[in-house]
Amino acid sequence: MTQRSFTTHPLVVRSVTVRAVRDVTPRMRRVTLGGDRLGPIEVDGVLHPAFAAPGFDDHVKLIFASDGDVAQALPVQLAHGIEWSPSSTRLGRDYTPRRVAEDEFDLDFVLHGDGPAAAWATSAAVGDELWFVGPKSSTVLPVDVSRVLLAGDETALPAIGRFLEERPVDAPVVVVVTVSDASARQELTLRPGDTIEWIEAEPTDATSIEEAVRRLWGQAEAEPAGYAWAAAESKVLLPVRRYLTRELGMPRSHVNITGYWHRDEAVAGASTAEADVADRGTGADNGSEGAPPVVVASPLPWFVVRAAIRLGVTDVLAVSPGTSLTELARRVGVAVERLRLLLPVLRTHGVVAGEDDALRLGAFGDELVDDEHVREEYDGFEAETLVSLELLAEALRSGRSTRQERSGATLAARAATDAALYTELIDGAGHLVYLLDSFVADGIWTGVERCVLTGPGTAALAGALLDHGRVTAIEVVEQAAGLGALRSELGEHVAVTWTEVSEARAGATHAATPSAPTGLVVSALGLAHRTDAEAVSFLTALHAHAGTAVVIESSRPDGLGDEDAEAQLDHFAQTGSPMRDADAIGALAAAASWRIGDVTPLGWGVEAITLLGHSTP
Repeated sequence: MTQRSFTTHPLVVRSVTVRAVRDVTPRMRRVTLGGDRLGPIEVDGVLHPAFAAPGFDDHVKLIFASDGDVAQALPVQLAHGIEWSPSSTRLGRDYTPRRVAEDEFDLDFVLHGDGPAAAWATSAAVGDELWFVGPKSSTVLPVDVSRVLLAGDETALPAIGRFLEERPVDAPVVVVVTVSDASARQELTLRPGDTIEWIEAEPTDATSIEEAVRRLWGQAEAEPAGYAWAAAESKVLLPVRRYLTRELGMPRSHVNITGYWHRDEAVAGASTAEADVADRGTGADNGSEGAPPVVVASPLPWFVVRAAIRLGVTDVLAVSPGTSLTELARRVGVAVERLRLLLPVLRTHGVVAGEDDALRLGAFGDELVDDEHVREEYDGFEAETLVSLELLAEALRSGRSTRQERSGATLAARAATDAALYTELIDGAGHLVYLLDSFVADGIWTGVERCVLTGPGTAALAGALLDHGRVTAIEVVEQAAGLGALRSELGEHVAVTWTEVSEARAGATHAATPSAPTGLVVSALGLAHRTDAEAVSFLTALHAHAGTAVVIESSRPDGLGDEDAEAQLDHFAQTGSPMRDADAIGALAAAASWRIGDVTPLGWGVEAITLLGHSTP
């Protein structure tokens, strides 16, 4: 198996009290927090592990409430994680522990903001209570690091300071920090061979930090032995990311750049951002008498940006800034006058800048090239689902998914033969890695030595099982395209065997009977891309493997966000049904000759549903 870039931790809701408060600088306040709840906690008869934050850039989510009633804003503690119940008053902010000890830790707060965390820190006093969750994961550095770059603004100082004190790798470090005032400088623990430069500039100044990184990191740092970490305002770091990945060719496994906050909405001071708000209510009442009419934004700019990406306009300008419109049209294979139609919209939205004789990427164009998550909103799995919603009216009438209405084939049928599409499904299952470590310790695994896994979440589940040594043998069962994608994602392991589906029929898994009896078959998000009919066929096929099955599915939107209706429509667009809760899955299971056993919430709207064959006691 390939090395994971992070390790996960069980999510536990904890409270701590203030033990000490001191100002590190006139702009940064350090609050020491501690208490018994940092140790193992028993909730509803379940023992949860002690607090752990071993990574230098770990972050915990602090929980506040706009009305002061924090108790109503807290997530629900589950046996295997947490559930973010909907809340219109919850305010969440992510912060990096500056120091972690056995029964306490320090948080550093920049005081010049007016967000809830900065406001709390400004008046914090010994004995005050603070609630938090996390961290959910810790960064694992590559094994071949011989030189380290740490860069950022004031919000990055807790992580930078902790790295320099704890030294997760024994290598010289180049440090670049932007501060808006000299008073924000701190004493950092440097060693011989380290280099540091403090830059006095506004935190939105991208030029200063890029120039310093170029000068101190050096053009020679193209070999993979270098590791770069940076955190600041998201757009400020784009030039640094371009320099490291495009010009120096550093592999993405050795570049960790995070936008801690966003200039258009953030209150500076969080580490990670005060901008990371969960479930902030807007307070708007557009239905009240006298309110202005709601204007639905035109989708035209979205389609123009999508066209520019799909034509290759952004990729050409990323490689060749200053390209003329005539040359650009030639390289993307579009007539000049047709391509010219896009330019006004692309310029307005910052995708393209410059005159026709010397075009270059604008600020948003840089994001589209450098941030794959932003690009996928216009040209990826989510974008394809969005485009299919053009046929929502037809799909609502027919009961088919909008994807099927558009392509003529169900999502599952396409994924059965399209490895790239199945890889998108695997990416969409990535959140499972934060939920499964506790689940694999569940009693259902007691006595299970062999198991069969299927579904896009298989890579995450197999990784958790192998990391914890829970089973001795895993058989991964999928159709050819999915099997290849899962094998590439999971890598090779002596305990894992791979069984390709012997018969291809859309939506079902048909595999040879395992060579030896299997204690358990688990489907990890195997239903999430299937229609109801395909789901029944799929569940029926699971009988060939074991008398007990577990189906892990997202049964409802995660309450941490505020897009419940969109999540339900998105699921309908893919499967022709809204998100399936345990009752809905139970009905499908009954049609496939299963009966429902235990239903175990894993958190974030995900449940593990045990299915029993009729011959199982």
